Amino acid sequence: MPETASLQLAKQLIAQASVTPDDHGCQEIIAERLRAIGFAIEPMPFGRTQNLWARHGNSTPLVCFAGHTDVVPPGPAEAWTSPPFQPTERNGKLYGRGTADMKTSIACFITACERFIAQHPQFSGSLALLITSDEEGDGKDGTVRVVETLRQRGEHIDYCIVGEPTAEHILGDTIKNGRRGSLSGSLTIHGKQGHIAYPHLAANPIHLAAPVLAELTAEHWDNGNTYFPPTGFQISNIHAGTGAPNVIPGELFVQFNFRFSTETDAESLQRRIKAILDKHHLHYSLQWQLSGQPFITEAGRLTQAAQAAIAEECGIQAVLSTSGGTSDGRFIKAIANELIELGPVNESIHQIDEHIELAAIPRLSAIYENILHRLLLD
Repeated sequence: MPETASLQLAKQLIAQASVTPDDHGCQEIIAERLRAIGFAIEPMPFGRTQNLWARHGNSTPLVCFAGHTDVVPPGPAEAWTSPPFQPTERNGKLYGRGTADMKTSIACFITACERFIAQHPQFSGSLALLITSDEEGDGKDGTVRVVETLRQRGEHIDYCIVGEPTAEHILGDTIKNGRRGSLSGSLTIHGKQGHIAYPHLAANPIHLAAPVLAELTAEHWDNGNTYFPPTGFQISNIHAGTGAPNVIPGELFVQFNFRFSTETDAESLQRRIKAILDKHHLHYSLQWQLSGQPFITEAGRLTQAAQAAIAEECGIQAVLSTSGGTSDGRFIKAIANELIELGPVNESIHQIDEHIELAAIPRLSAIYENILHRLLLD
């Protein structure tokens, strides 16, 4: 039965303790399955990261499934009801690290391709899988390096489906058709340390920063658009002081983050932050880290195929969303015409006792196969 194949492969992958960036043999398992159905297998290791590019066919359109074999650390094993790398069925669910994020999706990619190719060996177009072992880590040697290699070779993806866990409540309720950009700042406001009883001999950076931080949190950055909410600014960490109650600190350290829409860009946000800081005549230093640019796939053939497949297999209407954090979709979109993220319920990801509904596994594989029919046969 197809669902047995998906579940068995998911268990095989989950049993590998592939804590980022260690693939721990997962991609060998994947390559063996894909090679058996006619895929050309191309390992692309960079540094400690294992990457896999597998392709079936050379014609267009190219439909690519993308995902990662690495998982976040499981935390204390004794906190789990069953061992994190021992896939366990319990109460109608499959438990284990990577069940939802995202080894089950990869298993469903493969079984969907197996059935599709068996039924349509002469289909028009191509299939591909792009798999990395460094999505949960720093990502420097993962998908971004594979995409750059493919770009240099002139390879282009028409439709890409990333198997990230996107569902909010039940399988199929949400499709991600874009993501917000992420820009972080590390700000140090420099004052002058001194005795708290002699403030005229010091410069308290906390007092200096207070009106600036109030202005930044009240600033309206943009209005968003059809696909994105307005750009958001959040302070994540503030630290100052020596720990002594009678010392005015010499510096205040602030970390903040923008989740920004396609209505703005990182450069303009940096300029606006600098203008506000300079307006208050502060002595400061500021470092930036851009984790990802925003990207969007307009409603079109891929989103329509995914929504129709979900309606047929699950009986619900999926909504399009750009909420949540970053994903490797931000790299793949550079060589992909249309890209979505579609996978299982995200409620337990990165948590103790991560799990997925057993009934969702064959359904997810069926959704992926249904999409292939709509993109490559219709």
